Amino acid sequence: MKKRTDSLIFKIALIFFIFIFATLTVSGINTYVRQTEIYKAQCEENIHDIAVHLSNLIVADDDDFVWFQNYFLEHCQEMNVDIDFADSTPEREAFEKLFAEKYPGEIIGKTIAFDDLSDDVKMAYTKYKFEYYLLTFEQTRDDFNLIYVYYLVPDLTQDHYMTYMLDATREIKTIDGKDYIDLGITVPEVIERHQVMWEAWDTGTTPSGYDYYDNEYGKTYAYYVPVFVNGREIGVIGAEIAIERVNREILRNTFLQIAGTAAVLILFSVLAIYVINKLYISRIVRLESSIRNYTLEKDPSIASDIEKNIYGNNEISSLSEEIAAMILEIENYMQSLLSTTKELDSTKRRADIMHELANKDALTGIRNKNAYDNEIKHLEWSIAEGNAKFGIAMIDLNFLKRINDTYGHDKGNTAIKNLCYIICHIFEHSPVFRIGGDEFVVILQNDDLKNVDELVDKFNAKLDELAEKNDLPQWERVSASIGVAFFDPAIDNNAENVFKRADKAMYVRKKEMKAIRLS
Repeated sequence: MKKRTDSLIFKIALIFFIFIFATLTVSGINTYVRQTEIYKAQCEENIHDIAVHLSNLIVADDDDFVWFQNYFLEHCQEMNVDIDFADSTPEREAFEKLFAEKYPGEIIGKTIAFDDLSDDVKMAYTKYKFEYYLLTFEQTRDDFNLIYVYYLVPDLTQDHYMTYMLDATREIKTIDGKDYIDLGITVPEVIERHQVMWEAWDTGTTPSGYDYYDNEYGKTYAYYVPVFVNGREIGVIGAEIAIERVNREILRNTFLQIAGTAAVLILFSVLAIYVINKLYISRIVRLESSIRNYTLEKDPSIASDIEKNIYGNNEISSLSEEIAAMILEIENYMQSLLSTTKELDSTKRRADIMHELANKDALTGIRNKNAYDNEIKHLEWSIAEGNAKFGIAMIDLNFLKRINDTYGHDKGNTAIKNLCYIICHIFEHSPVFRIGGDEFVVILQNDDLKNVDELVDKFNAKLDELAEKNDLPQWERVSASIGVAFFDPAIDNNAENVFKRADKAMYVRKKEMKAIRLS
């Protein structure tokens, strides 16, 4: 019986599944690509708006920010700002108090120029402005869930260096055991890794796109906006958002769309499969069941059951009619063949028995001289075709006549069977034949042909081992001579030549063994 996974309804369901999977895959890829474009565009627009907002705060400060920036860049290494400050009010109040004491009634930029102020007033003003803007940048970062916000000023004394003037991530420097913010950090920003950053500065416009970073803040997209005060470009604002958050939002939107599409497709597929199963597959299943029952039971009455299930003018009805008619025809034909088959089976069994008896040695159960002759014919064909590769081992049981005369023929038969067991056990990959009363032939093949020297040594060692067991009777301490020859196409044109050389080698071995016994 076929497995259920081979059923028609399963294959139809599989087709629907593949269709759904392919549709969802294509839809998912398209959705992901589209969502990526849309969401990145949204992120670019949102972060751009944030950067513009910060830029507007700077621009609104007008010359005040320019004074702050110029003095900061020149004296930032002299400033010490506590690493943990959280309010710029104390510094603002300290500046206002100091300014009022030194310049009562004056207004910076109106009645007195910034450059005319004393260094201590300039430093107080710069520290206040720094804390105010740093807190503004940090608050913007937190409010809009950004990774990093900063204000950069190019170092005009070095190519492609930027000074981090306002850095929403506070870097630490320690002086006399106290922690301060490390101000005015200047680092090389190679153009290959910061193309959008330098494009914003070099062109004075807001570029489209972003720089991609993989650093201590993770993987981020960075967007940049140039800052102009009084028509002069003074720096660049950068804002970064985590790629993981962007991708997570994209994947979420993609998943929601795929889930909705999947729900519709699955519902449609289930309905379609139900209709197909109801109208067609169930009838095919019943027909399959009837055919299977006929296969198992061979009951011709099943044909009438199939005919009862025929309705409508369609392919399934036509198939059912044909199968019912076929069952009846098969039943009639099988009845006519039954008697003939019984006679043929009886004849075949007798022929098999006769063939086995003709090729099997009655005493040992191995193949006999007739089987050996047939094997030789096959070897002759191989020789004629030019692909023969074999050897022949001739084995002769020693002292069989002595055992028969001394202990009886039953003990001689035992010796023959013991030797046969040893031969078959040693030469297990080659056919073994008993061609005479005490003569055996092995057609060496495969591994036995490759390892014949090792096997002959193993055979002789086994016989030597038996010869040393004086507690065993003579018919169990079998002795035998073995001779081996190999087919050589240069000198052999038939298998008989190989057999003769093996027989000759066996007799040489037999003489040697007799000489040993006499010594």
